[in-house]
Amino acid sequence: MRNVSLRLRLHVPSLTAIVACLLLLQCAGTQLHAATPNIVFILADDLGYGELGCYGQEKIKTPNLDRLAGEGVRFLHHYTGAPVCAPARCTLMTGQHLGHAEIRSNRDSGNGRIFPGQFPITAEVVTIAEVLQQAGYATGAFGKWGLGPSNTSGSPIKQGFDRFYGYNCQRNAHSYYPMFLDSDEREVRINKYAIPGHDTKPEGDVVADDYRSANYAPDLILREALKFLDQNKAKPFFLYLPFVEPHVSMQPPQEWIDRYPEEWDADNGVYRGDNGYLPHPRPRAAYAAMISDLDEHVGEVLDRLERHNLVDNTIVIFTSDNGPTHGGRNPKFHIGGAACTFFNSNGGLKGFKGSADEGGIRVPCIVRWPGYVHPGTTNNLPSYFPDWFPTLAEIASTPLPNTQLLDGISLVSLLEGQPMERAKPLIWNFNGYGGIVAIREGKWKAIRKDLLRKQPGDWELYDLETDPTESDNVATQNPDVVQRLEAAFREDRTVEPDFPMPIYDRHTGEF
Repeated sequence: MRNVSLRLRLHVPSLTAIVACLLLLQCAGTQLHAATPNIVFILADDLGYGELGCYGQEKIKTPNLDRLAGEGVRFLHHYTGAPVCAPARCTLMTGQHLGHAEIRSNRDSGNGRIFPGQFPITAEVVTIAEVLQQAGYATGAFGKWGLGPSNTSGSPIKQGFDRFYGYNCQRNAHSYYPMFLDSDEREVRINKYAIPGHDTKPEGDVVADDYRSANYAPDLILREALKFLDQNKAKPFFLYLPFVEPHVSMQPPQEWIDRYPEEWDADNGVYRGDNGYLPHPRPRAAYAAMISDLDEHVGEVLDRLERHNLVDNTIVIFTSDNGPTHGGRNPKFHIGGAACTFFNSNGGLKGFKGSADEGGIRVPCIVRWPGYVHPGTTNNLPSYFPDWFPTLAEIASTPLPNTQLLDGISLVSLLEGQPMERAKPLIWNFNGYGGIVAIREGKWKAIRKDLLRKQPGDWELYDLETDPTESDNVATQNPDVVQRLEAAFREDRTVEPDFPMPIYDRHTGEF
């Protein structure tokens, strides 16, 4: 009996130690889990550098994004990876600039469908979603994809996302009241009567309700995104929100249109669809309404993070895929009736969507990361979409893939307020709009246009420190700078046979 008691007395502290160790391990695991930041990446569609209040907009109301800027940092020289939708998204997802990316312009997949989806990225490419998924993140994308149809290598479900809901095909996204949206890899009908994204009305009254149906796609997309957030609030998540606003067609909720002055459109008149997409009786108010509706949706995401007590452990990034939409045949309006001149949408910069001028590629960018980012600050380092791949990987404490060349740099130190410099220039090798190459290094920006046309343009060179509107071409005065930047571009690109640029492909020795 004494021996049994002795054994019991000897085992009690051992059991106590074991329980204590288990509790310590549980606490450590909880702290490790809590320290893994959630990532929310919000991508607007065709939102210009000057279209938010925090970037100088005076007419359009954007209180939620202005609040986000007050709680975070604003980038003053942040660039998209491309001046149009699909290649911009490719650079974001893959961390590669357009000299290495697989998608270098908008291009449909060619599968013969009305909404075919875009040319797919291949199975060999690694996306940031795959990296985060392998690191244990729940991954969801809600909005416009544009990197490959369902059931192909470019499907979001094949490229690292556990959940997708929205527009797989960019063309389907031309209407805010489509017949269907894509749920993972299935088409789900949302409207019995779809509204096509293009129409004209040369005569008679233009009525906004003629271009509306039962279900407004952005609201459905937001609902599914919030459901994903709710379902994954207890574990690390990557919530990618490539929202479709303010890309035309203009079909925003009437309640937002009614908040803007009727006088805006009294003199300019109705938009009849002559620059493409859909007519609208109050195009200026409608364009502002799309941006305010976008802002409201961002606010709902921020509110949901707050409701779940996730604000302190979530980095929120907001930016745009390219600059605001460009002009068209009718000089009173931009494409789709957008009022980009009236709103100074490019913030006084030169150019619009489709160009590599500053107004086409410099975009607003706001980052909130409590405990790391100093609220209400700005930074001036030139940065662009390929940087987000290594940045998000570092935030998630996960290694970078060793099978893929990455052109971006991690911006974590910059976000923490530390000084940073770039060792290599920013590069654009864009195959759309006649073919454009651009390089930015420090204050210098070189650009060459019409490279796929019979008469390629000459090099232009701008000093963005003294000439941010790119009005004084100093290429002839600085031939050494032009030669250096062109050489840097030639040395840092590959041939992509699906998107050839013969004038430079020859210099790679592969053509």
